[in-house]
Amino acid sequence: MHTEKLSEIIAHFIGLFDTATEEAKMRNAYAEGSRPTEDSALPHDEEAAAQKFASDLELKDYDPSAPYRSLAYDINFAHPRFLGHAFEESIAKLNELAHRDLTGLHFTPQITVPGEDPLLPIYAGPGSMIAHVSQINILYDDDFLNLSDQQVDPRDTSFVTMKLIEYEEKAEALSPFQEIHRTDNAEALTKIADSMHDYIRSMPEASDETPDGQPQPTFVTDGDADSPTYLYKSAGDDLSSPSYIVNGVATTTAPVLDDMMPDRGIAKPPADLEDSKSDTPQEEHGGPGNTLEIAAGANVLANIVQITDTSVISSVTAVMGNYHQIDAITQSYIYSDHDDFGGVFDKSQSAATVANNIASFQRSVYDDGGSQHSASTDDGHDPTFPTAWRVSVVNGDVSFVNWIEQYHFVNDNDTMTITATGTDATVLTGGNSAVNFASMFGIGMQYDLVIVGGNVLDMNVISQISVLYDNDWARGQDGAPGATIQGGNNLIWNLAEIHNVGANDRFQAMPDYMAATQKAIEERDPSMPEGLAHDANFAGYAGLNVLYITGNLYDVNVIKQVSILGDSDDVTHVISSIAQNNQNATIHVDTGSNAVVNIAQIMDYDTIGHTTYLNGQLYSDAILIQSGLVEHDTTQPQQAPLANEAIAFLGNDSDQHASGSDDVTINGGHDYAWHLTHPDVMQGVTA
Repeated sequence: MHTEKLSEIIAHFIGLFDTATEEAKMRNAYAEGSRPTEDSALPHDEEAAAQKFASDLELKDYDPSAPYRSLAYDINFAHPRFLGHAFEESIAKLNELAHRDLTGLHFTPQITVPGEDPLLPIYAGPGSMIAHVSQINILYDDDFLNLSDQQVDPRDTSFVTMKLIEYEEKAEALSPFQEIHRTDNAEALTKIADSMHDYIRSMPEASDETPDGQPQPTFVTDGDADSPTYLYKSAGDDLSSPSYIVNGVATTTAPVLDDMMPDRGIAKPPADLEDSKSDTPQEEHGGPGNTLEIAAGANVLANIVQITDTSVISSVTAVMGNYHQIDAITQSYIYSDHDDFGGVFDKSQSAATVANNIASFQRSVYDDGGSQHSASTDDGHDPTFPTAWRVSVVNGDVSFVNWIEQYHFVNDNDTMTITATGTDATVLTGGNSAVNFASMFGIGMQYDLVIVGGNVLDMNVISQISVLYDNDWARGQDGAPGATIQGGNNLIWNLAEIHNVGANDRFQAMPDYMAATQKAIEERDPSMPEGLAHDANFAGYAGLNVLYITGNLYDVNVIKQVSILGDSDDVTHVISSIAQNNQNATIHVDTGSNAVVNIAQIMDYDTIGHTTYLNGQLYSDAILIQSGLVEHDTTQPQQAPLANEAIAFLGNDSDQHASGSDDVTINGGHDYAWHLTHPDVMQGVTA
């Protein structure tokens, strides 16, 4: 021990000696060098604390959970926003500019070539604009939930897909314009318009009006009370007399989507859950709860389209050929909500499914806020008329086509075996949201006069189809705790609106000076025809901005929306292994509360003036077809076929494999659960 102490003292002394030696070396090296400058010196603690420091990162305590919340979707477009209001303000400003003398700036002088006659300068007109949009959502969300300790066989849900296909085919048969296909070919567009014209004219006429002046629908099918089809038809007139038509009934008010959306329960979007948050710690006194809440439905499918079409609009339009105007809306829905609840389930809270076809044809005259030109002046002098013109020419046809198609195909067929858990639990196997949104706001060119050398096709078409299959099954073992179930409360919503800007009685016979104007442009005569210069529609203009289209003008807007939802759930309520110690369980299951929504609006600016000169024939067709079909399907769910591995191990085909003379084909069917179809990762290890 004494030796060890001495060794420790010596080692300690040597360590101190080495430390002192190193300090001496450092002092020597420091003496031979130079002192650091003041700039490189470290700041004092006060200076370091005074420096500005900013960060957009929020420091939070450690939280081992990983919560997830999907985005919230606002689909309240029951009264669509008219994006055209901003466009109307721009047009009003352009009209105000027309009062000014812009001869030197806006209107280019004539082209003069020595030895030749003066020529009218020609500018390039707008080109065609064609937009094809296709939005498709496909979702399979067949969940398998087993809260018990029992073995549960999978369920074959292929019958739901077959029923959806069958219903969609029936809905297409009720929607005659659903079969038209996207095209930008002028000849194909004309063919579509002609076929629609022939179809509309072949339909029966609408019934007489009621004493209050509202047109009555025509019942065109021989279905029962659950499958009505209503037809409104107009040839030569518009359908804007009723504000809305809801399931074949004319009304001045329409239901509001927000007021009719089903309560989605625990599947509410995050925006609706903000009020339930608390900044203070929450305490709960008493024993553990015993509640189970399951939402197997609460799916939302939404197709939303808004088109504001301005293309080329003018105060005056002159059409040398024919003018064909078509406004068509077809709406159809088919659903089956035939639930089979038995055992301990209380279905008194179930609400009925609501289905609405809502359509509106609107027509208004452009209001520029009082800036329209007057034929007389305030001081009593003769009105001024244009003395110059600026001409743009488009050789050939001009097409403005907006073709939007939206499709949803969602399958959410859940198979659940539930039981009391002895705790508070919530399970969300539904709550899917599929949204297609398209908004097109075309800001076109404004002209004082548009001359179309050929025909004009002005077509607006909306086709909407909604399909829902919500047949649910629920059963419970004897002795299981009581449970409540809600299997309906679904909403089907087809809302379509076509709004035309331009009076329906604006068409007038073609004056002779319009033909002279067309000829002057083709011959590049810089002199404005006398009749055109004194047209009452142009009183107060300093000059005219003219567009001449040598061919046809196609102004087409087509919206096709298809929403298909299968939500067939199967619930089995079994006795819990802990139920004997906790009989006061509260169980609620929601297999409905789905929303299938189609919303479409077309706002078409035909003209901002009051005159359209027409040399040919006027064809005006308007039709509304609303149909609804309620199915009472009684198909029962079947057990799913065995998976590949079960067939391979349980099949009695050892003799066939031994002989090697026969081929064996294994059909695995459909993918019903992950654990049935996932590859066996241990197969390669044990082989």
